[in-house]
Amino acid sequence: MEYIEAPHYPATMQRPFTELPALGDDRAALIVHRRRHSYLLMNRFPYNPGHLLAIPFRECIDLAELTAEERADLMETIVFAQRLLAAAVKPDGFNVGFNFGTAAGGSIPHLHAHIVPRWNGDTNFMPVLGQTRTLPQSLDATWVKLAATAKVLPP
Repeated sequence: MEYIEAPHYPATMQRPFTELPALGDDRAALIVHRRRHSYLLMNRFPYNPGHLLAIPFRECIDLAELTAEERADLMETIVFAQRLLAAAVKPDGFNVGFNFGTAAGGSIPHLHAHIVPRWNGDTNFMPVLGQTRTLPQSLDATWVKLAATAKVLPP
């Protein structure tokens, strides 16, 4: 119920991936880690608990638009996300990927990578038949765990 009743992006937020980092409250924004050119954001509609998004601060829609330094930073952010999730939630594996364009599933026109922790046997009938997902932990509780772990991991 905490997840269902939790507020989503404010209705006034037109570009959440550039507006969330400017809020000044990483917990409210669900940002768990920042680097020079990119940051890690918890997905508000996760496929699995701990589903993270690696996002460049500069708004763009394609990898080719990033400078070499920004691309390197984004890749380091993705690697950090895997290390963070491995330490905090101990998954058996990961799905990591990009969706370019609405036909590929991109819902927000701002480049971002999905880092989804996976566990053996983590799929069940709920997503297939019920078209819904079950999460064993609230987003806020997951944020607390990930943010605490991110502080002690080497960059």
